Amino acid sequence: MQKELTQSGPSIEALVQERYTEAARRVEPALCCPVEYDPALLEAIPGEVLERDYGCGDPSRHLQQGDCVLDLGSGSGKSCFLAAQIVGPTGRVIGVDANDEMLGLARRCRSAVAKAIGFENVEFFKARIQDLRLDLDQLDQWLVQQPVASYQDWRHMEQYAEQLRSESPLIADHSVDVVVSNCVLNLVAARDRRDLFAELARVLRPGGRAVISDIVSDRPVPEHLKDNPTLWSGCLSGAFQEAAFLEAFAEAGFIGIELMTRQAEPWAVIEGIEFRSLTVQAIAPVSGPVGNYPRAVIYGGPWKTVTDDRGQTFQRGQRTSVCGQTFEELTRTPYASWVFEVASEFPVENQDAGELYQLDGRPEFSKKPKREIGPESSGESCCGAGEPCR
Repeated sequence: MQKELTQSGPSIEALVQERYTEAARRVEPALCCPVEYDPALLEAIPGEVLERDYGCGDPSRHLQQGDCVLDLGSGSGKSCFLAAQIVGPTGRVIGVDANDEMLGLARRCRSAVAKAIGFENVEFFKARIQDLRLDLDQLDQWLVQQPVASYQDWRHMEQYAEQLRSESPLIADHSVDVVVSNCVLNLVAARDRRDLFAELARVLRPGGRAVISDIVSDRPVPEHLKDNPTLWSGCLSGAFQEAAFLEAFAEAGFIGIELMTRQAEPWAVIEGIEFRSLTVQAIAPVSGPVGNYPRAVIYGGPWKTVTDDRGQTFQRGQRTSVCGQTFEELTRTPYASWVFEVASEFPVENQDAGELYQLDGRPEFSKKPKREIGPESSGESCCGAGEPCR
């Protein structure tokens, strides 16, 4: 009789650990979604890694030379070894997984890949992807010396874990250029997903990218399917609904959220619900002068009107004043090809910014496509009446 899966967390995690431990020992085709990879990059990767790769996309297509890349749920190491060749010797790749069997496979093959490509730039660490501060290898070593046999022991372990998080976080704040993941986020229990996306935002540098491939559903998955352990560990019943997946990035503060690829035909259909692979790219907000003199851009089309992630509206062909932070974001990927930088008609000196920008609340953007701010300004900020830019 099949045991029921609950959403409490530990049972989900235990089930995923069990299934992927077995999948590291022997090939399980049911965990794969067909993906085409660059055959030239595959030549350097050992066959046992390729056979035990259980992904649904190829985030490595969106990497650049010199990137520092973090792969969440790195598994057999395939995505890391692909990324290593793309980012080159000036880049760095960090793989994170909580499964000992998968980590063992990836670590065993690291030297063979380094020999094949001529340099070594990959490391693998043990951690849960929703808790990237905690180095589980260090915690395991501590537990060998101080096993948990009582509530007091458990409390000591919790205190040590918190000490590791605060004093020596495994992945530091704002330390990587790109976070990638290949069919892993939907294996995380629902209660931990807010923490998961918060960790994505925490570790990325300003302007950094999250490039995530995962299985999503076209409709919400009903509870009786979520309770099926085989479907959950198979990346199906834990799938995000497609729109909710994109919204999760927005709720975590990401901007520039794009669908990069979307599987045309579903990978699986269960009770009329379509499950398919997609790859999303999202950008970590950049810092820039807030309350400084306004900058201006012109949106070039093709749509008549667009609204950005913070609610500011741009009309095709019309000058729109923006604050320094928004300007910094719009002149980078993925917005740069859509807007033109133009000089402000009425530049304001920096020393006057305090009078022009009231930094005391949440932005409420003007719906006007054009705002000229100059000596006769009414005291409004570039993003809204009496409100700050953020």
